[in-house]
Amino acid sequence: MTLRQEARDWLESALSAEFAHARGLGGPGREHEGHDVRHAWERHLGRAGWTCLAWPKEYGGREASLEDQVAFHEEYARADAPARVGHIGEGLIGPTILDFGSREQKDRFLPPIQRGDELWCQGYSEPEAGSDLANVQTRAVLDGGEWVVTGQKVWTSLAHVADWCFVLCRTEQGSARHHGLSYLLVPMRQDGVEVRPIRQLTGTAEFNEVFFDGARTAKGNILGAPGEGWRVAMATLGYERGVSTLGQQIGFQRELAKVVEAARRTGALDDPLIRDELARSWLELRIMRFNALRPDAEPSIAKLYWSQWHQRLGELAQAVLGKEGLVGELGDLQRLYLFSRADTIYAGSSEIQRTIIAERTLGLPK
Repeated sequence: MTLRQEARDWLESALSAEFAHARGLGGPGREHEGHDVRHAWERHLGRAGWTCLAWPKEYGGREASLEDQVAFHEEYARADAPARVGHIGEGLIGPTILDFGSREQKDRFLPPIQRGDELWCQGYSEPEAGSDLANVQTRAVLDGGEWVVTGQKVWTSLAHVADWCFVLCRTEQGSARHHGLSYLLVPMRQDGVEVRPIRQLTGTAEFNEVFFDGARTAKGNILGAPGEGWRVAMATLGYERGVSTLGQQIGFQRELAKVVEAARRTGALDDPLIRDELARSWLELRIMRFNALRPDAEPSIAKLYWSQWHQRLGELAQAVLGKEGLVGELGDLQRLYLFSRADTIYAGSSEIQRTIIAERTLGLPK
């Protein structure tokens, strides 16, 4: 039996039993939906071996090929399974620990991620260091056997439900820019950590401010050596912007299908300009997939491409809805339009991505 068929059969069975009510829950702008049942679902996936498919078998993975990973994501979307609550652990910090962590760190942190027991958030952006990540001012100093962390992070997705945060901070006094930074793993559920929600246009609050006021973490909870944080942080961003978006693209495909359905219902499909835009969206989504499958794909190109595509899809959704999109309760397509305004900002703004592409990929002068 192929992995695709195995996944299809398992998902159909699991989502027809105790998790039937979890179908379709969650996603961008809807992370408030059914968190407890989705966390239970994450653990169920882990027990059945459907998390962390690409990871080594010794850490609960299947060492699955890229083709099999894509197949699983496609079947997951086809089954209308709930949005994952463990994607930051599996897709970002997990691969980073695999690449940079010690044996002790791998043994401590990877199994709880694979099982769905511990959830993570990303402590990068700050009020004065959003896309200019090298300007972070959050600081950490050693106090005996612990790092003591002080500072503020912002736009921290899912911090309010996270158990751990990977924090880029300054550990070398007097350092500036990319130098003197370290990459710490900090427990969230402790005195000295305060999380404040940021309410968005959608009315929900999956982004947060996080204040560290003397928060502590063990001396050994550092990835790489002190001062090597920039290199580790850039590796994490590569996972965030690159191949891991393949699963995200399945969600995009479903959103596009909803826009087409709405165009039929509202009569917008009779408009040749709308038809052209729908065809363009379909074609560009295919291009997005092919680029993500390239072994030498540049992560910044992928991020720039998908974020702008998704924003245009939101605008197209509003055009299809017409006046209907301006009144009544907030529906999926209105939420798509509102939430997608953030796409070209988070995970590195479009302006920053263009600079990275120009300087690092094309070799242009600063």
